[in-house]
Parts: sequence; C-alpha cells; structure tokens
Amino acid sequence: MSEVEANVLPKAGHQDSFRSDDEKSSVKDKEEADAKVHPKTSIASDEDLAQYGDVYEDVRQIDLGADGKERAIVSDFDWAVRLCSLEDDPTQRVWTFRLWFISVGLSCFGAVLSQIFAFRPQTVYVSQLFLQTLGYVLGKVLEYAIPGPNHAIPSMRTADNVFWRFLNHGPFNIKEHTGSLIMSAAAVHGALAIQIFVVDDLFYNRHLNHANAIFTLLGSQLLGYGLGGLMRSFLVYPTCCVYPNVMPTIQMFDVLHRGQDNFLQKKRLKFFWVLFVGIFIWEWFPEYIAPTLTGVSIFCLARQKSPWVTRIFGGAAGNEGLGLFSLCFDWQYVGSGGSAYGALFQPLQTQLSSYFGMALSAIIISACYANNVFNAQKFPFLSQLLFNETGETYDQTLILNDDYTLNATKLEQQGLPWFAGSYVVYKIATSLSLGATVTHMAIWNGKQIWTAIKEAMNGSIKDPHYMKMKVYKEVPWWWYAGYLVASIVMSLVTCYTGHSQLPWWAFIVAIIFAAVFLPIIAFLYAVLCFIPSTDDIAKMLGSALVPGSPHANMYFTMYAYNSTEQGRSFTRDLKIGQYVKLPPRVTFTMQTVGAVIGALLNYLIMAIIVSENREILLSVQGTNVWSGATYQSYNSDAVAWGALGKELYSPTSRYGIIPMSILIGLAIPIPFWIMHRKFPKWGFDQVITPMIAVQIGVLSTGITSSAFMTFLLCLVSQYWLRKYHPRWFRKYNFLMSAALDGGTEVMIFIWSFAVGGAGGKVVNFPNWALNPTGNPDHCMRLT
Repeated sequence: MSEVEANVLPKAGHQDSFRSDDEKSSVKDKEEADAKVHPKTSIASDEDLAQYGDVYEDVRQIDLGADGKERAIVSDFDWAVRLCSLEDDPTQRVWTFRLWFISVGLSCFGAVLSQIFAFRPQTVYVSQLFLQTLGYVLGKVLEYAIPGPNHAIPSMRTADNVFWRFLNHGPFNIKEHTGSLIMSAAAVHGALAIQIFVVDDLFYNRHLNHANAIFTLLGSQLLGYGLGGLMRSFLVYPTCCVYPNVMPTIQMFDVLHRGQDNFLQKKRLKFFWVLFVGIFIWEWFPEYIAPTLTGVSIFCLARQKSPWVTRIFGGAAGNEGLGLFSLCFDWQYVGSGGSAYGALFQPLQTQLSSYFGMALSAIIISACYANNVFNAQKFPFLSQLLFNETGETYDQTLILNDDYTLNATKLEQQGLPWFAGSYVVYKIATSLSLGATVTHMAIWNGKQIWTAIKEAMNGSIKDPHYMKMKVYKEVPWWWYAGYLVASIVMSLVTCYTGHSQLPWWAFIVAIIFAAVFLPIIAFLYAVLCFIPSTDDIAKMLGSALVPGSPHANMYFTMYAYNSTEQGRSFTRDLKIGQYVKLPPRVTFTMQTVGAVIGALLNYLIMAIIVSENREILLSVQGTNVWSGATYQSYNSDAVAWGALGKELYSPTSRYGIIPMSILIGLAIPIPFWIMHRKFPKWGFDQVITPMIAVQIGVLSTGITSSAFMTFLLCLVSQYWLRKYHPRWFRKYNFLMSAALDGGTEVMIFIWSFAVGGAGGKVVNFPNWALNPTGNPDHCMRLT
C-alpha cells in the first residue's frame, strides 16, 4: 500500500466501509504487492499526484493491482482519487453573470418543484442531478446566446473589457456549473417549518402572519448551516468523509467539463446522453400510460379479491401494502429519487443491511396485524392517522383548549387515540435505530472520527482534494459563528411573536441537542451513506420539557432535528465544492442565497397547494397526484408526543415500548462487535445495525413495490460489477446513476405540470389493462 493510502486510510474502527467480506479477507495479502506497483509519494506534491493521471484516462497506474489488472474500488482513498478528478485551474472565472442568472433561476424553479413533490403520494426529491442537467443546458445556451470577447462564433465577438467578460468570458466552466448547483440544492432542501404551517392550517385552522412565517423558515434553516460550517474541518475535509451519494454528481461534472478531447471521455458523454433520453421516454409508461409497471405483482393478478394478498403483495399505490416480490419498472422509485439512498452508489454492506431490515419489516408488520397486536385490525393496515376506539379518524381538536394545550376533562370524555399497528412498528423501529446509532458510532467509528477531529485541530489533514483547495481563501470561522448567532436570535424572536409556546430555555436545549447529534449524523452519512433519524428522540425530549403542548413539541423538533438535517446537507455540499475545487467563499455565498430563496418560495407554494387541495390532503389514501400522508404523520406525532406524551408513552402506558426501544437499541450492535472480535473474518463488522433497525418500519408507508428490484440492482452494481468488472464500474456505474436519475426527474417535472395536476388540471390517461381503476397492480382496494 502506498504512503498516500497509508496516510489517508483510517487507522482503526469501522475502516473497511466499502469492502465486501471476500475483498477484506485478501486485502492484507495484497498490500505488500501493491506497494511495489504504487510508489512512495507525498500527498502534498502536485507533481507526485499528477503521475496518477486523471479519471477520464483509460488505464492509470493507480487503478492497477500487483497482477497488472484493474482492482476494485475498495478504500476511501479509491473513492476520493480514483473516482474524482484532482484537476484544477485556479484562474477559471467564477463570479459571472451566467453564474448568478442560472443559480437564481434554478433556485426558484427547484424550490417550487420540491414543494409540489412534497405533496405527492410517495415523496419525490428534486435530485441534484436534475438541477445539474438543467444548469448545464442553460449554461451552454448562454455561452452561445450572449456575445463575448472569446465567443466561438466570430460575429458574436466583442471588445475584451470587464463588462463583456462578466457577461460571457468564454466556455461555460465547471466552477460556474458547480456554484449554480450548490445554490439551487440549498433552495430545494425542504424546511421542517413548512410541515408545521401545513399542520396548523389543515388540523387547527391556524395561520401565522407572512413575515413571522418567513423569518421562522430562515432562522430554522440557517441554524443548521452555522453548526455545519463550524464542524466542517472534521466532517468535510478528511478523506474518510467520502459522501458516496455525491459520486454520480461529481462524475457528471467531470464528463461534461474535463478531457473533452479524450476519446474515452467522448464515449462516456455519449453513454450519458443516450441513457438520459432513453429513461425520459420510458418513464412516460409507468408514470402515466401504464401505471401497472410501477408494481407488477403476480400474486395480485392471481388473487384480485383477497385482502391479505393486497396487504402482503400490493404496493403500487400509497399505503396499499408491503409490495413483496413486486417487479417495479419505474425508475422514480427504483432509483434514488434524489435521496441519499440509491442502489448504484450506496455501499454494499449498507444496502444488504437495509434489505435484511425490509424482510423483517414485512414479517413483523404482517404478524402484528394478523395477531391484532395494538388492536391493529380495527384500523387500516397502513396509515399515519390517529384513530379512536371504533376505528374512525380521531379529532384532536376535541381534546385541546383554545390555545391548543391539552384539556384533561375533554380527554377523559374522548379517550386516548390509537395508531395503526404498522405505524407503531415504524415508531419502534426508529427508536431502535437511534439507540443502535449511538452504540454503533462509538464502537465502530469512534476512533475514526476522533482521529479526524485531532487532525483538524493540529492542521495535519492530508486529503489530496483538501490540499489542492489551499490555493483559495478559506471562509473564516467567525462567518459561520455569525450565522449561528443571527439564526438563534431570529428564531427566538419568532418563537415568541408566533406564539409557538416553546420557552426560551427549551429552545436552547434544542440547539444543544442539534450540536451533539450533528457530528454523529453527518459522519455516518459521509462514511456509510446512512442517515440516522433523530426525529423521534427530539419529540420525546420536547414532550418531557414542555408537556401538554403539540405546538411547543413541533417547534422543539424543528430546531433540534431540522438543524441536524440542514447541517448534514450543508456538509455534503461543502464536500462537492471540495471535490470540484470551488472556492470556499463562493460555496458559502451560494448556500446562503439559496436558503433564502428556498424559504420564500416553499412558503408561497405550500399555501397555494393547501388552499386548493384541502379535502384530499385530509383523506387516508389521497389520490395518485396529491397526498397529505407526510403531514398527517407529523400531526399525529405532535399530538401524541406534545399533548399526550405521558398518557401514551410512559413505561406502563399503551405505547411505552416506543421510548423504551431507544434503550433496547443501544444493545443491538454489541453482539456483532463481540462476534467480530472472536471471528474477525466472518464479516460481522459489515453489519450496519442502525440501518437494519430503521428499515423494520420502512414498509409502513408510501409506495413499496420497488424494494425487490432495488435489491437485485444492488447485487448487480455493488457486487458483480464492482468486483468482477471494476473498470466498467469505475467508468460508467456512477455516470449511469446520474443519467437515469436526471432523465427521470426531467420527465416527472414535465408530466406533473402537463397532465399531473401541478399546473392546476389533471388529465387522466384512458383506463386499460395496464391503467386500471383502483390500485394500479390490480390488487383489491382496501380503503
């Protein structure tokens, strides 16, 4: 192993994050042989790093093993240097008209689209790859449409002065493109405050004034940015912080902007656009013409009148069933959908842990309903609503005072609400996962993150991309500290002027909570592409601090949980800037402006959708266009935790097992750690216990028909291709993910506004065999 790799790879802990078991068993034997092939080199030397060549070259010394054949992508060093280009030109222009025009335009567009998608039956994310594609197209259009001193068309050339260079200095470059992506990505990252405003409107008929709502949004968004910025030295700069889900984005930048005269690069570019156009055309079938392709279930086709067949094998419609063994041909659900999880880029052991958890989910949810655990048979098989004893929807306003606090007398008259059995399983799973996350982090990644912190403190970070970034001015720490202070002040003011019922001291506890959990959340995300959720524990803590108040609980959760989510997304985008070599102060500016634009437009679109689709958003199953499941779930949690925390979740109460599951979760990783100590070659260290735990509840909501297909895709991509075809995997795997996700997102946008109802009118495709009335997979309709 070269000195470069020795300096970069983590020295202890869960260090083989991207290795399969058989790769790990032989890696030590190969290190000495590989050291003969890979020369000793200093990470700080551009000349030494240049010997490796760039990612678009066909054969490089760094890609070969001792046997002269290309070796698999295994270590974090492989991901950082073999998949991401080290090329940089510090003289490239960044502050241009094109940067601002595209960035602001995409931010507005993306914020509107993301808010529309938040009300779909299955939440669809506005993918960075989608924004990246649009940014590139716009950049090339402006490159040719605006005159400039270096224009490719002679008749469009102008005088070489500051004005014309600002408008169009020449070819649209990678740094303009990256800056526009980072701003628009900040704008589309959903704010939890929006959910509070929707719940207030739908369930309480309560509205904030516009100014208070907007400043609440801004304060809650920027708070996480401040925390993330202060922690960037150990959550972004080290090599071990790979952020696997950004690899398709990085490789797309490389193929669009680097090595344009290279034959292989031209081939990869053609591969990208063929897939992009192909999936755009195909997606019209499962999404509009033939929805049955979203979930082809042989079992449902054979038994169309069986409720149990629907519950177990149906999954092509929201809250329909568990979707077991359905064949999904809709990349919107099979692909990443813009989220952090995707079969083509998520590490193998993280995905295998996920699918094992899904298998447990199907067994446990079915057993719970069949045995009437938690009175499950009185309520829908899958639902996020609150119910009364008879199975009717629970009206929480009947147990609250005029100020939305709990009225004990009214509660005694109405009785306690119930959850659907599947939703109880989901909540138990998230609690188990949270406990498992803490222990997993301590025993597998504790030394790794401590090493990263020490290197950050003593300035000894040796990451090759970080070293290349030293040519640019860094963002001073006090800029982020100012972010944090300003957002805290803004949030405190809106808490009181908006009558949130959250006292100042509880707000401070929420900030401390976010500061403690952000390093854990972001580090596991960066290393394993797994996002632990602190949502439920935030609600539990909020309930204990301010009992009897759903509104105080929602606001506490927003500042405690949403801040970790914003901080996590912030560090991810900082890593993109580091991989591409975007000047840090450009990244800072883009993220700030994007967050402001997103807050304003998210609020506007939310208000319009809620106003025009109120009854649909309050229904159990919604429609194939609009659904309020996410907001119903959030409201249920606010009432259950905020108003009824003691009555529902105390140790002897009906759902006491849910908070107790956090303590149980703390013990889950320990047996695997002990077994790994005794049998180090058996792969017990590859089991991601928090992922298994959280996936136990994953089939309790939404469209579930894609699970089996993503499992098959994972085996093909992350095992077969990565191990047996490493060269193809390095050149095309992540680019394929980018093309398929990007083409799908473009199609979904056009479909949504053309015929899907986002433009105000739904145009249904005529019913036929693959577009039936009722559930798309021909299962019996249960709700």
